[in-house]
Amino acid sequence: MSVATLPALPHWEETPADLRAAIREVKAALRTRIAASGRTVEEVFAVVEDRVRAAVEEIEAVRGRGEAVWPVIDYADIAAGTVTPDQLAALRRRGCLVVRGHFEREQALGWDRDIVRYVEDNHFFENYRGPGDDFFGSVGSKPEIYPVYWSPAQMQARQSDRMARVQAFLNSRWKHESEGTRWFDPERDSLYPDRIRRRPQGAGSGGLGTHLDPGTLDLWMTEAFQKAFRHLFDGTPEQYDPWDAAHRTAGPQYPGSTMCSAFRTFQGWTALSDMDHDQGVLHTVPVPEAMAYLMLRPLLPDVPDDDMCGVTVNQVFPAGEKWHPLLMRALSGIPDVRAGDSVWWHCDMIHSVAPVQDQRGWGNVMYIPAAPWCPRNEAYAASVREAFETGSSPGDFPGEHYERTWPDRFHPADLNPTGRRGLGLDPL
Repeated sequence: MSVATLPALPHWEETPADLRAAIREVKAALRTRIAASGRTVEEVFAVVEDRVRAAVEEIEAVRGRGEAVWPVIDYADIAAGTVTPDQLAALRRRGCLVVRGHFEREQALGWDRDIVRYVEDNHFFENYRGPGDDFFGSVGSKPEIYPVYWSPAQMQARQSDRMARVQAFLNSRWKHESEGTRWFDPERDSLYPDRIRRRPQGAGSGGLGTHLDPGTLDLWMTEAFQKAFRHLFDGTPEQYDPWDAAHRTAGPQYPGSTMCSAFRTFQGWTALSDMDHDQGVLHTVPVPEAMAYLMLRPLLPDVPDDDMCGVTVNQVFPAGEKWHPLLMRALSGIPDVRAGDSVWWHCDMIHSVAPVQDQRGWGNVMYIPAAPWCPRNEAYAASVREAFETGSSPGDFPGEHYERTWPDRFHPADLNPTGRRGLGLDPL
């Protein structure tokens, strides 16, 4: 049967009122559609599992030899266009990257000092009301995650030429044009505002468990995402490409306190301190194809009909030993990083933050992703502009609004052309 004649899938463009009933309905429809392609769910899943298993076993072998799992590329090579084909292949294979020397070390350390001065001068600690969300609240921060978005340091980094150059390089790893549509502009970022982490030396942190952030039940239940994952649901899993942006950049997402309204090609952060690899750092499952495994796993018969392996709205997408033990074998931490390095991982990638006790040195980062200009990001940019102009917390984050009265926050007059384009103030 051709794809065009496969049974249509039900879809819910807003969060279903009865989640369990909707899960049962969409799972039955997905199984029926796959069966109509001439293959069973088990056969389709086996194709994906074999592909993922080969990647996991390769990572285990690399670690066993004491070699680095994470690709590392010097910023100077990105800027000069001298990244090698082998380095590009490693980035595509692993879906994650450390950019060495993205910013000069002294620049990053200076930003770190500026952020401290910014929050202290504005009496943040005297007025801090505690974690604004349950997710990052789990790290036991006092605070560890600062709900600060509009410091001069953060905005200078977001709108810098060096950041724009790396974001364009990463965006260009994706297939951003197909089916007569340009899904996003790889050369223009939307300046997605996020928070700061500052973990002091000697601190303990519970870390964050394995999860991913591209969405929740909307990945199976909205029409756009059903098209994005079309090859998994029409019996052609061999054609699934985790680097294909088709249909990802315009559709709705179900609202929730942990959602990201933007399309990010890569999540990322920039180091504001030196960090050793064993000091409570980021880990990922560096297998971009693992998303196919996660999407098909709930369709197997050992998962209850009203369960998506624990995925539900208003929570992060969980991954773990219960349903995904093969994937957990590949969990791998970043190498040592220095202030000014940046760390990036594919938007579909399982990641976590390891716990730490009595940390050596500081663990400070500012979260800056690659979020290219596209319909979804253009829509979110309208609310970001308002938050920026008023010093408010952006819409994706708890409404804490500490910076509204801070006179030394970054102001519209301080924007350069990259910043203005990223906020949608200039069209080109």
